[in-house]
Amino acid sequence: MFQSVDDVIARLAGQKYICNRNVATVVYLACAMRKPILVEGPAGVGKTELGKVLAGSLELELIRLQCYEGLDEAKALYEWEYAKQLLYTQILKDKIGEVLTGSQTLEQAVDCITREDDVFFSDRFLLPRPLLRAILSDKPAVLLVDEVDKSDTEFEAFLLEVLSDFQVTVPEIGTLRAKHLPLVVLTSNNSREMSDALKRRCLHLYLDFPDPQRELDIIKLKVPGVGERLAEEVVELLQRFRKLDLKKRPSISETLDWVKALTLLNAKKLDESLVEETLSTVMKYEGDIRRAQEEMKAYIAERKAKLQASRPERIESDKDLLH
Repeated sequence: MFQSVDDVIARLAGQKYICNRNVATVVYLACAMRKPILVEGPAGVGKTELGKVLAGSLELELIRLQCYEGLDEAKALYEWEYAKQLLYTQILKDKIGEVLTGSQTLEQAVDCITREDDVFFSDRFLLPRPLLRAILSDKPAVLLVDEVDKSDTEFEAFLLEVLSDFQVTVPEIGTLRAKHLPLVVLTSNNSREMSDALKRRCLHLYLDFPDPQRELDIIKLKVPGVGERLAEEVVELLQRFRKLDLKKRPSISETLDWVKALTLLNAKKLDESLVEETLSTVMKYEGDIRRAQEEMKAYIAERKAKLQASRPERIESDKDLLH
């Protein structure tokens, strides 16, 4: 496990994940206290990635449960392989006759079959889903419950019970207890409010859009070879875009998509036409694109006024104003 908060920062950096001290502190305490982490925040800010790099940094298996509306216990916990049971029954039908040998009545025959229940209701026919896999794992694992806010409140209540005891009862087999307590990371995009009972059992962590310096560091780490000038201009413009009234503000994942697209186009710096041509990699709605275009024009006008006041002889065209 982690030795300190600084150890968390160093190990996550080794997985190409840049986190601040607040994030590292929550991760360290959650691992030391064996408490789940509830990570909330806008989509695309690195919530799911945190669970992945946590597993990678500790060299643990990552077990992921993707939540969605209508998710039930069977899909999250376990299912019976009825087809396999039927196949075994067909193969062993000759043996059933031997089991029933000596039975004089129907009641005696049923009793004989009942004594053999363990043969057909055992873990060999149990198909573990993510939650049961995490509980039965022979080694510690990281359980990532992704987008838990998309699940129903009934499933949240069931999940709360599992996270409280890390044990489940299978009627045909009995109670199965965790061999090793998994490290649990739950993520939420805040599409609905999580219950107080769930929050009470977790350490809370809110991931927001990165500040300019951290976003610049992430770009340099994730897109090797990107020019310093291009990266700085992208970050400056995106910080302005996020202040707009957008249906979906661009996240760090879309920042990286934009920088990668600009790099593929061999861009060394931004200009107005290049921004308009590639804006769809950042904005996902037509209304957002139009607002971003208006903001870009306002940004150019501000830069033009500043440059005219300081070095009027250097301005050749509007294309030069973004840099």
